[in-house]
Amino acid sequence: MEYKVLVIIPAFNEEKSIGKVINDIPKNLVSETVVVNNASTDRTLEVAKNAGATVLDENRQGYGFACLKGIEYAQSVLEDKGKSIIVFIDGDYSDYPQEMPDVVNPIVEGDYHMVIGSRALGKRESGSMTPQQIFGNWLATKLLKMFYNAEFTDLGPFRAIRFDKLLEIEMQDQTYGWTVEMQVKAAKHKLRFCEVKVNYKKRIGVSKVSGTIKGTILAGYKILWTLFKYR
Repeated sequence: MEYKVLVIIPAFNEEKSIGKVINDIPKNLVSETVVVNNASTDRTLEVAKNAGATVLDENRQGYGFACLKGIEYAQSVLEDKGKSIIVFIDGDYSDYPQEMPDVVNPIVEGDYHMVIGSRALGKRESGSMTPQQIFGNWLATKLLKMFYNAEFTDLGPFRAIRFDKLLEIEMQDQTYGWTVEMQVKAAKHKLRFCEVKVNYKKRIGVSKVSGTIKGTILAGYKILWTLFKYR
């Protein structure tokens, strides 16, 4: 493969799942797996290192903070940004890392810049997404179409983007608005993007976002705020 693939996994208290995620990533596809330990209070760091990942520490809690730390590291190790792909995947084992070739292939073979793994197009295990998650994704993607004429079915965290284009869109969000900011900016910068179906299962442990009322409210507010911010 001409492209070099680097995986970034934000992780906060994922000791029971992070090793499974790392072990299921196709080794013949990926040059390096980077786990960003986002102020975990459990053994996430130790488990990730033992599984063979590069582990970075980001003590400022927030999904975006962790992703930005991973991007900063990628800039230091990936020389040809136009021939590098960054894959983002969660550390809770709700995605199927084995499907990573399907997510990166449209960039490698189809000349796309960004690919979203859509849970809406794939098979979801019963109970893997809460009703508020399903509704929130539906609403956000409708607003993406209305405001930016961008066709999406999901804000799924499992995604791939060519590294030079990721740097071009200058991601800024530090918390819950990360995924939707990337999709908004992809539309505004006229990147070539598509979706592929990915399957989804119940995560290991309790979600830090949809698993709490506070997290659900904050995430919903931040996603809507981001959609209106860049309009």
